[in-house]
Amino acid sequence: MISRNSLRHAAVFGLAALLLVASACRRHKYDNPISKDSQQPDKVLFDTSIDDIEKGRFERARLTLQTLMNTYDTSEYLAKAKLAVADSWLREGGGHGFAQAEAEYKDFILFYPNMEEAAEAQFKICDMQYKQMDKADRDPAHAREADADCKDVLLKWPNSKFAPMALQRDLEIQENIAEGEFKVSTYYNKKGGRSFVPSANRLQALVDQYPLYSRADDALWMLADDYLQMGDKFENRQADAYTRIVRDYPLSAHLDDAKAQLQAMGRAVPEPDPTQYARMKFELENRTKRGLLSKLTGPLASRPDTSMAARSGTPQMDNYHPTVPLDVPATAAGALSQEVGIALTGSADVLDKSPDARTAGAAATDAGSTKAGAAASTATADKQDQTAAAQPSAAGKKGTTSNRKLKQVAAPPKPAKVPRPSNKKSTAAQKGTAASATAPDKK
Repeated sequence: MISRNSLRHAAVFGLAALLLVASACRRHKYDNPISKDSQQPDKVLFDTSIDDIEKGRFERARLTLQTLMNTYDTSEYLAKAKLAVADSWLREGGGHGFAQAEAEYKDFILFYPNMEEAAEAQFKICDMQYKQMDKADRDPAHAREADADCKDVLLKWPNSKFAPMALQRDLEIQENIAEGEFKVSTYYNKKGGRSFVPSANRLQALVDQYPLYSRADDALWMLADDYLQMGDKFENRQADAYTRIVRDYPLSAHLDDAKAQLQAMGRAVPEPDPTQYARMKFELENRTKRGLLSKLTGPLASRPDTSMAARSGTPQMDNYHPTVPLDVPATAAGALSQEVGIALTGSADVLDKSPDARTAGAAATDAGSTKAGAAASTATADKQDQTAAAQPSAAGKKGTTSNRKLKQVAAPPKPAKVPRPSNKKSTAAQKGTAASATAPDKK
């Protein structure tokens, strides 16, 4: 017999299944529809493709949009159609879909940089990289790409409605990047020995470039410990780390310990910065708390936890770059710290006033070819003159050849050979007669 609890559980599961099916079948409205009511052919094609996108028929929608762009190349819906192609790839999702969507969005920004949708396209590129971002202890490639893409929104379209969303995304992305650097520094700090140097190197770059990191005070405390373990010559750096905790992070759990360390070292204890105090208080009051389910599934999840990210302030606009390690000699450190740049000499309009290098190069090539051809012709003529002087003329050669042929024709036929006698004596006598005939006279 089935109990009431079993029936109740079955009803709950059935209702949940129905809700899932209903949500899957529900149409997802398109973000950028065209409200203009028109029966023009290009408008009909655009509306048909949008209907396909909302129902998940992405391949069919892209074919319709491609027909619109190829047939009506002067249509007023051309830009919207190109943006809809990118949106279809974005909704399709997956690694291939995101890659195609990013390429289409970048093409849209290239062709229509002054449209309002260009900022939207750049933000969607940033959001795609953000959704593919891994945890802090994994490959940071997508995190760094997302950081650069969100900065493009803030730099190129600062007044866009997408700028605040890009700013918050960038704060969460930089929180994840900083967390990864902090984990690596913690590993080196626990390893000890000569590993205090790379730990201090990473932590110094972390607190300098990401001061809004939620655990920046912990990073400064560990940095001071690294300098303490590295010897007395780093005492000033150690004191500077304690000073920054007291001044910039007045609500930190290490505040009292940092003050005590400064007093023990005979250093002045600074006053807390009121602006930093207000910022840190705001962050602690508005920080998102993780639920029990999120804490349980956190180790198994592939997405990073960005609940501790800052909710105020401006993200770091420069790309993250580690500093030169402290154990590198001063001469080598100076060479490593130099940055290579490209500067234009002269006036700014030198490219407009100077001749085109390609045209000058082509003219020089033609002149060189002409000179080379003239030199080759002169050398050939000299060689022909030398050959003519060293050898008889062609006419003389022809005359000599014809005379030889005439002489051969006019010469009488040779007499037939007389057979040699078989008698040996007559042969010897003939040899003696021939010898006497050829011998010179002796007087």
